[in-house]
Amino acid sequence: MSDPQIPDPKSTQKPSPPANPPKIPTAGEGFSHGRSFPNPPESMNPDAATLRDQWRFAIRQYSKWYSHAWGTAILAGLSFFALGWIVKGSNPLPSFKPANSNGGDNSSPSTSGDKDKAAAAAQVHQPR
Repeated sequence: MSDPQIPDPKSTQKPSPPANPPKIPTAGEGFSHGRSFPNPPESMNPDAATLRDQWRFAIRQYSKWYSHAWGTAILAGLSFFALGWIVKGSNPLPSFKPANSNGGDNSSPSTSGDKDKAAAAAQVHQPR
């Protein structure tokens, strides 16, 4: 068997900081003079192929973020609905009540209250 190769130790010298770091002007100095930016703007516009690639990348990123936001919103809505169901013990949305929720176990569909409601509805809907 051969001995594993041991790489040569790299130099332990610390890199020296740049002699003259770029200066960023503060609020009171340097604005009337020439500006010095650590990352200056480009001197010319990139070519069409580069712009097209950047635009496609931006559209993909936006689409991904948009779909993640909708997915998160839907998941949060379902989670809060489930939490409301658990806390209340029944459906937390009052608009989705069952049709027979008059509070009693009346097996006959025609009670005096139902007759009064039917009579009132017939009077409202009569042609004049």
